[in-house]
Amino acid sequence: MRQLISSGAPWEAQVGYSRAVRVGQLVEVAGTTAQDGETISGHDEYTQTKRILEKISAALQQAGAELADVVRTRIFVTNIAAWEAVGRAHGEVFRAIRPASTLVQVAALIDPHLLVEIEATAIIPRSRAMPRASYARVATKDLG
Repeated sequence: MRQLISSGAPWEAQVGYSRAVRVGQLVEVAGTTAQDGETISGHDEYTQTKRILEKISAALQQAGAELADVVRTRIFVTNIAAWEAVGRAHGEVFRAIRPASTLVQVAALIDPHLLVEIEATAIIPRSRAMPRASYARVATKDLG
């Protein structure tokens, strides 16, 4: 079974993606930026990273996961010189969790005011994963 998590962004259907997808115990969170509708939260890398991690946390919660379940993050920045600000915000959330992480510079994001984009992968522990019968009742899309 496949559970699709939507942020409500109008371009999800147009582009053909979901904020997050859960299959079994695995949750993949798509590239997330600090854009909220027409507004971009923050004009610096630290503030944008904090907002992005809040949005990732919300998507994980909708999928039945939490930040402690994150095993990998991928961070894309438009200015690698700002890595310490991004790393500080990431560390405030993940210092004790310590997922595998990659941070790379990209030429640009979809809007020039967006400075950071983050993807996350989480694995929900079996002890918290819903039993198969219960999971089937969650809004899902059949893969078969």
